[in-house]
Amino acid sequence: MPAFDIHAYLKDRKLLIDRALDRCLKECKPYPQTLDKAMRYGLFPGGKRLRPILTLASGDLFGAKQKLLLAFASALELIHTYSLIHDDLPALDNDDLRRGELASHKLFGEGIALLVGDALLTEAFHLLTRPQVVRSLEPELILELIHEISHAAGVCGMVGGQVVDLETEGREVDVATVEYIHARKTGALILTAARVGARIGRAAPKDLRRISRYAEFLGLAFQIADDIADAVDQIQAAKDSERKKATYPSIVGLAAARTRARELLDHCLKELEPFGKRADPLRGIARYVGEQVQ
Repeated sequence: MPAFDIHAYLKDRKLLIDRALDRCLKECKPYPQTLDKAMRYGLFPGGKRLRPILTLASGDLFGAKQKLLLAFASALELIHTYSLIHDDLPALDNDDLRRGELASHKLFGEGIALLVGDALLTEAFHLLTRPQVVRSLEPELILELIHEISHAAGVCGMVGGQVVDLETEGREVDVATVEYIHARKTGALILTAARVGARIGRAAPKDLRRISRYAEFLGLAFQIADDIADAVDQIQAAKDSERKKATYPSIVGLAAARTRARELLDHCLKELEPFGKRADPLRGIARYVGEQVQ
């Protein structure tokens, strides 16, 4: 059988997610038009769409309906995009560019950027409580999923990690602190994205534990890969060095960071072995992240 083409898979799933996000914004009909324009600017063109693709891939593994998965995948991407818009603000990372284009606050102003982030976060939960979603899943499961997503996005997850990241700027930190930040600022939403798909697919408890461990390893590896890319980028590396950002390469060096990322990705693949070829998309995602640490 031909080898699984992860790049074709990612391209196809990204298109599905982009279409779902476009439908979501059309249904919102936000006013004034500045809000609609700024929300679209933040969402499109998107990045890797890793989190929503993980939801689709883990859900597909257990036979979940794609329409349901897309609602939760879209909500997770709305939350992720809000975090990026806020993260770029002068009070946080103070980045003028996002994916090579002007950051939202540079184009629309800081006030609109703040409100767009607020709107995207709120709209995520509006999407998850729409009647068509509520009718399709048991109320108890919907509440549990919303609770889990809120946990990952909030104090114990992404926001908590961002606070520690902000507070450690300019300070000497150890590897444990860096992993603490990464596991929350980046890893929490990645873990939840995979778990949500599996739970919608009614994964058995032992299978859900495997998917959870896979996603925990993947989340940390993904952020280390991102740190490595920044360290190789001379402009970004100079900026991170000046601000003494807590990154893996800055603590252990590039070689050790690459070794750690590869170890984590090997753990990912090990967790997927019992699922056979059905887990090829999840396996391909791990190998795709591995390509970024070469």
